[in-house]
Amino acid sequence: MGRYRPPAPKKTAVITQQGHERLTEELRFLWREERPKITQTVSEAAAQGDRSENADYIYGKRRLAEIDRRVRYLKKRLEEMVIVNQPPDDLSKIYFGAWVTVKDEQGLGKKYRIVGPDEFDDKDEYISVDSPVARAIMGKSVNDEVSVLTPDGQINLTIIAIEYDQ
Repeated sequence: MGRYRPPAPKKTAVITQQGHERLTEELRFLWREERPKITQTVSEAAAQGDRSENADYIYGKRRLAEIDRRVRYLKKRLEEMVIVNQPPDDLSKIYFGAWVTVKDEQGLGKKYRIVGPDEFDDKDEYISVDSPVARAIMGKSVNDEVSVLTPDGQINLTIIAIEYDQ
């Protein structure tokens, strides 16, 4: 069996204004603060001589590679992003950026915000626009019921409320 893995599905290229600012700040931090500090550490470690057993040198080079990889990803991703910072015309339906309150079969309520795939890990109540729940509720209105196939099995949700940041 080979090591081939098919490419990951392409992520949706939308992001909220807050998410864009967070990724831009991460890029700035990595490039202007973190990378120069690690580069200095590696330079000092290299000047000490034997690099094969120098932990600062070995781990510093590894960290530089991680930073460079993340910087390349962020630059490419930020170029293709579309910032969605206006609510839709129809506020009665669920679209990108909406805060949605749903109730499951047991009557437990949960509030989610539908955000881009690059920002959903920021907070627990954020879900990616590419997630099964977000795909199922997009375009729906209050009191609509949806059935969602999740990794944990089939769940039924009722939409209770829809809000947008103004």
